[in-house]
Amino acid sequence: MSTIALIRPHDWVIPLILHIAGGMLVVGALALSMIALIGAWRSGSVALTRLGYRSLFYGALPGYIVFRAGAEWIVSKEHLSNSNDAWIGIGYSVSDLGFLLLIISLVIGGIGIRKMNRGEQPSATAAHVVTVLVSIVLVAYLVAVWAMTTKPV
Repeated sequence: MSTIALIRPHDWVIPLILHIAGGMLVVGALALSMIALIGAWRSGSVALTRLGYRSLFYGALPGYIVFRAGAEWIVSKEHLSNSNDAWIGIGYSVSDLGFLLLIISLVIGGIGIRKMNRGEQPSATAAHVVTVLVSIVLVAYLVAVWAMTTKPV
């Protein structure tokens, strides 16, 4: 596999780096959000809840856009759009499902942030739902990272 990476054309480098950097940003922001929301779940901290929600909006969403744009760009460069490789299927499936769950989490989190900005206590149930959704997305993205690095047949 490393030999193939060495002979990759130079015009593939930028889309691949965008894809990898965006994926790293998404996973990092999801990990931060999950840790903050689990901490808020245990302590009831409004500051940790706010950090968890904001890391989704300011980290995971832009990271997703960058990683998905990079993925589409590199797929078009490598002519893999009609590929039957399992790792590409896993990547697209996890990416699409993860985006849906991320949007649901952002909507619920946005409602929670709005309540906090009005001085109200955020809903504990909503925070728990977002925590579970973010945890599911993070585990799914880690499976996708495994698939992208090992390239199972």
